[in-house]
Amino acid sequence: MDRNRWIAVGFICLGFIMLFGRWFGFFTIVALLLMFAGVLQVRTGQVKRGYILLGVGAVMLMLEHLMLIIGVSLISLGIFYGKSRRAHGTTGYVQKQSFMSNFDWDQSPWVMRSLSIWHVLGEADVDLSLALPEERHTVMMFHGLLGDIDLMIPDYYGVEIEAFILFGSIHMGDRKETGIMNRVRYQSPNYETSEYKVKFIVSYLGGDLSIRMT
Repeated sequence: MDRNRWIAVGFICLGFIMLFGRWFGFFTIVALLLMFAGVLQVRTGQVKRGYILLGVGAVMLMLEHLMLIIGVSLISLGIFYGKSRRAHGTTGYVQKQSFMSNFDWDQSPWVMRSLSIWHVLGEADVDLSLALPEERHTVMMFHGLLGDIDLMIPDYYGVEIEAFILFGSIHMGDRKETGIMNRVRYQSPNYETSEYKVKFIVSYLGGDLSIRMT
């Protein structure tokens, strides 16, 4: 980042401190600055360092504003219930909520069924080449605060993807989005003609989504 951009960022941060300093304490301001620096690092390719700064800032923010974090979690959970019902309609599906979850669906054959998952911290490795679908149209929804999702999709599936990550990155083939408010909407060219269709709905406040077509 050049000198002028750093000066601009400095003035913006100073303005926010002057406007909102009466509501935000010292640790809150430091936490927000660390998270902002983390986003900048991710955008410039320093992904590991960026996520460390984001993580440290998030922990400081949680310690300073625990009730705020709980409130955000409840709002996220409420949105999850509403989106889950709309995504699945009247068809049967599995619904799970947990603080932390991990799904290793890239090691051995696994049964693929429609589901909705919400968590505070979550990780999922999904390889559709190992999937045993229960139905011809499957909807898989991942929603929460922080998540790391890897999708491996063979070309014989018809796939639709709706993804939104507020802070983090989305990688899809040669396409890469990092920073703030990352969004992807995709439908494979063979979606309508495929025998088996899968729709992924991914939504996190922070995290990483990797999509590989095989």
